[in-house]
Amino acid sequence: MRVLKQISTDKILAWMSDATDGTLTANERTVPSNDLQELDMPSGQLRKAWRKQEEANLTYSDKRKAEYPTIEECVHAILDGELDDLQIKRQAVKDKYPKGDS
Repeated sequence: MRVLKQISTDKILAWMSDATDGTLTANERTVPSNDLQELDMPSGQLRKAWRKQEEANLTYSDKRKAEYPTIEECVHAILDGELDDLQIKRQAVKDKYPKGDS
């Protein structure tokens, strides 16, 4: 996989399979050309690096939303009289990702 990375931030900006040198662009980002590095990276390594980069951009709110009980689970908890258990699960998520943490 051909990868375009910003040197100063070590962030992946673009990638393409079967690309050749000089074919990748910074995807409408204003990045000086001397701050770009084009390199080859195995697809597994690219997926891992991209996932790590994306997770670093998540806010506490994004992380909470991903782990909160679903609407369906909330409805079932209310109808089944298990509201206390639901609140315990929600509080555990809030404790894991406190407000204001990025």
